[in-house]
Amino acid sequence: MNEIKDIARGDRCPGISYTDMLNGDTRRPPDYLFEETTIEMGDEPLSVAPYISEEFARLEREKMWPNVWLFAAREDEMPDPGDSVVFDIAGKSFLLLRQKDGSVKAFYNACLHRGRKLRTESGNSVQLRCPFHGFTWRNDGSLKEIPCSWDFKHLEGKDLSLPEARVELWQGFVMITENHDLPDFKTWLGPAASHYERYDFENRYTGMWVHKRIPANWKATAEAFMEAWHSITTHPQLLAFLGDANTRYDLIGDHFNRAITPSGVLSPHIKGKNSDYVLEKMNEFSGGSDASTNRRFNASGTTEEYVADDPLGARKILADAGRKGFAEQYGYDYSDASDTEILDNFTYNIFPNFSPWIGFLPTLVYRWLPGDTPDWCTMEIRLLFPTPKGEPRPRSVAMTRIPDDEPFAWATDVMGAGLANVFDQDMANLPYVQEGMKAMKEGMMELGHYQDSRVRHFQTTLKKYIDGELPATK
Repeated sequence: MNEIKDIARGDRCPGISYTDMLNGDTRRPPDYLFEETTIEMGDEPLSVAPYISEEFARLEREKMWPNVWLFAAREDEMPDPGDSVVFDIAGKSFLLLRQKDGSVKAFYNACLHRGRKLRTESGNSVQLRCPFHGFTWRNDGSLKEIPCSWDFKHLEGKDLSLPEARVELWQGFVMITENHDLPDFKTWLGPAASHYERYDFENRYTGMWVHKRIPANWKATAEAFMEAWHSITTHPQLLAFLGDANTRYDLIGDHFNRAITPSGVLSPHIKGKNSDYVLEKMNEFSGGSDASTNRRFNASGTTEEYVADDPLGARKILADAGRKGFAEQYGYDYSDASDTEILDNFTYNIFPNFSPWIGFLPTLVYRWLPGDTPDWCTMEIRLLFPTPKGEPRPRSVAMTRIPDDEPFAWATDVMGAGLANVFDQDMANLPYVQEGMKAMKEGMMELGHYQDSRVRHFQTTLKKYIDGELPATK
């Protein structure tokens, strides 16, 4: 039976929980961070067929992708009238165009004459002229010109405006859907839509953006980022300052789930160390000095005696250093920001392929796009930065395409060494996940009850689309 309920402590790793950490915060965190909810889904094994079957991929193209809200672009990619973005997904192509009134239209990216793509690259557009025969549309989608019009008299009086997908602008994200009967995006998503309002996402800009082809199914790739407990094996360098097994997993509705992984604390797998060790290792990872052990502030910014054996001691120091650093860098007052909003990893997932984190620090955004076979996908990683106070929002940086035969480390100058290394560690698993799924004798995966719950929740929603239980329309 699927119902919202409080999570029992028995589902947790022994020791301090994320909610316990919230109660020890130096500032009161927002209520939505205290909310602990899940959906009881049982413990039956999951089939690998959705990851390896072309028939299942076909059903996704027919029943799921056209019937969900999709993250197509950031507004900072297309700030000016005439700016366009080409968005390709699941065998379809859309052309997003900024209009003179500031709105955005999303056209099916195909000439109505012979079907050639009108544009293959993003960029500014004066008009939409097909490179094949020259059929031309205005930027608002209305027909402008038919070459050799004498041969098309049968089209006189026919509406040849470019067909449109539905568009909504939300927190600086351009969301589109082919289904014009869906509820508006915020209703479709549910309560999590309001979680972004505190962080001024509309005024953020894309300051880092990489794109890489991954030799694994898009779902297997997305699910690799739905739990934190793989860190003990895959990312051992993070355990000194990441509460991997302290992560809280919340499942809300059909289209949203989240993992909140605390930072600035020892992993429960590390024994015999204190907060000095956390500060030392986090400082090494970041390559900075602001969080070093000689920066010991209390909430008012004055030096105080530091208790290394306080399990939350490092968090308090790191959060206060973060407040001061962010204020200096961006010009805003972060004095009321809670420790968790400064430090922690809020891996929010919006079904099906969109993960925009929250918080005051520069936030990650993931997007996974299916390949033309089930065996590969592309992953895009962005960092959204606050626009410095009093300055205009910068235009998005250009996307960096990492060559197929190169690791994320190829883009170290764009991503930073620490981040690139973490993603390369993840990618070292994924090709063998895809191959291993095909090698399974029974073709069934056994998932953990709590730490893998987001994977099961995601697959349950996907199945609802495949079986025709969703979408729910307005």
